[in-house]
Amino acid sequence: MQKNSSLSEKIFKQDHEQIIYCSDNKLGLKAIIGVHDTTLGSSMGGTRMWNYSSEDEGLKDVLRLSKAMTLKSSLAGLNAGGGKAVIIGDLKLKNKNFIEKYASFINDLNGKYWTAQDVNISSQDMIWMKGVTPFVVGMPEEEGGLGDSSHPTAYGVYLGMKAATKFVYGNDSLEGKKIALQGIGKVGAKLIEYLVKENANVYVNDINVDRLKSVIDKYEVKTFKNSELYSMDLDIFSPCALGGILNSESIKKLNCRIIAGAANNQLENDKIHDIELKERNIVYVPDFLINSGGIISVYHEQIQDLSKEKVFSVTENIYSKVEDVLNLSSKNNISTNASAMKIALDRIDRNKKK
Repeated sequence: MQKNSSLSEKIFKQDHEQIIYCSDNKLGLKAIIGVHDTTLGSSMGGTRMWNYSSEDEGLKDVLRLSKAMTLKSSLAGLNAGGGKAVIIGDLKLKNKNFIEKYASFINDLNGKYWTAQDVNISSQDMIWMKGVTPFVVGMPEEEGGLGDSSHPTAYGVYLGMKAATKFVYGNDSLEGKKIALQGIGKVGAKLIEYLVKENANVYVNDINVDRLKSVIDKYEVKTFKNSELYSMDLDIFSPCALGGILNSESIKKLNCRIIAGAANNQLENDKIHDIELKERNIVYVPDFLINSGGIISVYHEQIQDLSKEKVFSVTENIYSKVEDVLNLSSKNNISTNASAMKIALDRIDRNKKK
C-alpha cells in the first residue's frame, strides 16, 4: 500500500492533467502516457521505449519529461502543451502488432496528445503508428513529414551558445573558445559542424568508439575521457547525451564559464542544482530552452506548415530568448532555470486568464 501511496503523491504533486496507463498482456505491452498541460494547445512530446527497472521509474520519466515539454513549447512561443510517453519493456517485444496496439491508445486520446520519435523508436515504428492514428509527427520526408529534427535542434543549441557567449564575454564569436561536447549523436555531430566553421577549439567524447573516431577524422577535433572533463579549463561545457549530469558532485568539479547543451533534464534536481551553478558563477542555459528546435520542427508538421525555412527561421528566436532569460536572471538575482520557468509559466498563466 505504501508504494501505491507514493505513486499517487508523485502524480498529484506534479499537477498533470492526465496520466494514462496502457497495457496488453498478450503482447507484453505496458505504456504510460503523460499529458501535463494543454492550456496553449494539444500536448506534444516523444514516445521512448526503455527497459526500466520498474513501472515507478517509467512513471518518474513521464512526469519529469512531460512537464519539461510544457515549458519548452511555451518558451518557444508555440501553441502547444507538454506531453510524453514511455513504453516499458525489452526491445525484443517490439513488432508491428505491438506498435499498432500502442498507437491505438494514442488514438483514444483524440488529439489531446501528439507523439513524435524518441529513444528506441524507429522511423518504421512511426510509420506503423501513423497507419493507426493521425496524431503522429516527426515523420520521414517521403511520408509527408519534415524529417529528421536533429538539424534544427543542433542549430538552436549553436545559437544558444552564441547568445550565452555574448552575455559572458561581450561578443558572440565562438572563435578560439574551448568547447567540450559530451555525446555526439545526431544532434552533437551537427552541432560540431557549426562550431568548427567558427574555428572553436572543440573536444568530443562518446561511448560509441566508432562514432567518435568518425567525427574526429572528419572534423579534426580533439577527444577527451570522461575522467578528464573536470580538469579541463573550458569556456563551454555542452552535455549532449544523458540527463542528470549536473549534480552536486559534478558542479563542484566543473571548470567552465557556460553550460549549453542538447541533453534533456541536465539538472539532477532543478530546485537545487541551478542554484549551485549560480553560486559558482557558471551560466547555465536551460535545456528546455536551448534544445527546442526539435519541438519547433514537429509543431510545424502538426499544423501542416511544411517549410524547413520557416522551422529554421522560428528556431533563430532561441538566440533572443536566451538573452531574455539571462538578462532576467541577472536583473532579479535568480537562477537561469528559475528565470526560464518564470517566462514560460507567465505565458501559460496569461492564456489561462483569457
